[in-house]
Amino acid sequence: MGADRILNTLAAAQLFRRDTIVVDFGTATTFDCITADGHFLGGVIMPGIRTASDALIRGTAKLPATDLMPPVRTIGRRTEEAIRSGVLLGTADAVDGIVRRIKAEWPNGHTPQVIATAASRAWSRPWSARSNRCTRTSPSPGSASPLRRWA
Repeated sequence: MGADRILNTLAAAQLFRRDTIVVDFGTATTFDCITADGHFLGGVIMPGIRTASDALIRGTAKLPATDLMPPVRTIGRRTEEAIRSGVLLGTADAVDGIVRRIKAEWPNGHTPQVIATAASRAWSRPWSARSNRCTRTSPSPGSASPLRRWA
């Protein structure tokens, strides 16, 4: 397990002291599960937003590199809009689905909170469904804790 996941787990246990799923949007999008008493249950790893976008561009002959700005609509009218919708909204739906599955497997019957963190505020914009009730957080450079709540 990487240092980033260890720090996210330790910070969640110390800061929140409740059942928590930490979703970290980085090169990989990780889901780390920790109980209120600090027990690490395990996690999930999937490709990150930029990683998925880069793989799509590299793996196809004619799709252009695209800035991942928020899509105006789901159905893209141009190739770049279609890529934005697919990458960003596809990731949001994948996150929602994985969080739903994790909650269904949670061992003690409690519903864990979901905390999102990212290197950039843009990546952790609340793309996920409101039902996940994600609290936006970001790394706190130079501090002992990698998580800091955003107001």
